[in-house]
Amino acid sequence: MSQNQNKSPIYAKIDKNKQYMKDNVGLDTSFDLGFRELVVLKTKIQLYYVTGLCDASVVQQIMRQLVQINDDEINKKKVPEIVENRIIYQQVERTQSLDEVVDQMLSGLVVIFIDGIKYAFIVDVRNYPGRTPQEPDTEHVVRGSRDGYTENIIENTALTRRRIRDARLRHEMLKVGERSKTDICLCYIDDVTDRDLIKITKEKLEQIEIDGITMTDKTLEEFISGRKWKAYPLVRYTERPDVAATHLMEGHIVLIVDTSPSVIILPTTFFHHMQHAEEYRQTPLIGSFMRWIRFIAIMASTFLLPLWLLFVMDPSLLPGELSFIGPKEEGTIPVAIQIILADLGIEFLRMAAIHTPTALATSMGLIAAVLIGQIAIDVGLFGPEIILYVSISAIGVYVTPSYELGVANKIARLFLIVATALFGSIGFTVGFTLYVLYLVQLKSLKTPYLWPFIPFDAYGMLQILFRIPIPYSNRRPSIVHPKNDYRQPKT
Repeated sequence: MSQNQNKSPIYAKIDKNKQYMKDNVGLDTSFDLGFRELVVLKTKIQLYYVTGLCDASVVQQIMRQLVQINDDEINKKKVPEIVENRIIYQQVERTQSLDEVVDQMLSGLVVIFIDGIKYAFIVDVRNYPGRTPQEPDTEHVVRGSRDGYTENIIENTALTRRRIRDARLRHEMLKVGERSKTDICLCYIDDVTDRDLIKITKEKLEQIEIDGITMTDKTLEEFISGRKWKAYPLVRYTERPDVAATHLMEGHIVLIVDTSPSVIILPTTFFHHMQHAEEYRQTPLIGSFMRWIRFIAIMASTFLLPLWLLFVMDPSLLPGELSFIGPKEEGTIPVAIQIILADLGIEFLRMAAIHTPTALATSMGLIAAVLIGQIAIDVGLFGPEIILYVSISAIGVYVTPSYELGVANKIARLFLIVATALFGSIGFTVGFTLYVLYLVQLKSLKTPYLWPFIPFDAYGMLQILFRIPIPYSNRRPSIVHPKNDYRQPKT
């Protein structure tokens, strides 16, 4: 018997259970707590449920089944057995703990008490409000499925299992948060995922002590990563079931958090955040081409502005063929300040677009691009090249598949710009070295962040640089230490 069962056992007298629900849950105070008392074979039976999380027709059906017992049965000594037999739903469990009764009722299940019995029936008829699966806004593909995860954890597990119909796929349900009691599903393939990885993840989840994780996956990430102040994401988010299923097949763990359409994939490396589903929806050659274009864009978003600033400060570093780079006229504001101001201006526009109604977002973009940009150049606030290179860097951020990685690269870019502006070529060199060292020392659940580059793995690096044809990709990534290394039989 668990500690909770010893702490608050169910009373045999049904009125004491009702008083407990009044004192601890707010029965008769909270309007959305449903309660109904019936008499079956001269025995009191009470039903408790949350109106917004249960389908009213289902609750009515349960009541109808219980009332009909009076017409069909006469054995008053077997009321619990008869009630359990009449509840024709998929999951009906017994519990002897009032704490568990409260937790399950607030999760959307129906609880049934019977007078004189020291246990209750828990009937799973939950029906969470939410939207239908649809393609995520941030992970569009030209070819591929159009469904995506929703805020309903039950639907999300079904979307995953639809793609992996393997008996060894495991969905373990946990609860986190003393008050929120948020459902978290730990997903993995039993004969593929490393046991130590599963153990570490479970331990981190069980060690979480907090009132609630109402901000769902982001709060969970901060507890899992263990780094309170970090720029780069140590877990990957996705709203696509096919992406999550692919990582499960590789040996990763997926965490599904109720009320969040994003799932967490771990462990992940820097290069996981640079991949996109579109690359695997095209031929290997086209996929490799798209991947290299994306790499160039991400590199430009981080290093283009500080490198251009270095060449402006020291034109002797440029070869003769590139001598045209740099402003033709000296402005009233230092170039470094112009870059920082223009970069911050892009951030203003991005944040404004998030809070602007869709119908007005296009108009706001036109005003910013045509009026503000051009006027800033005309009055001498910015040079034309500033606008050009800041725009290229901004586009590189939007090309980055991972939103979290794109924001982290912005911070790294600002750091390199300041270092270059203050100390020139030495500042750029030292800043770049510190940047690489920072990435090298990062780890995601004991997984090196820059793998397979550091430590170097030839096969893994080949998979990163090129979109290898699927028939030749028969090995799982060694970084997750899969129990079953080969995805296909050896030939």
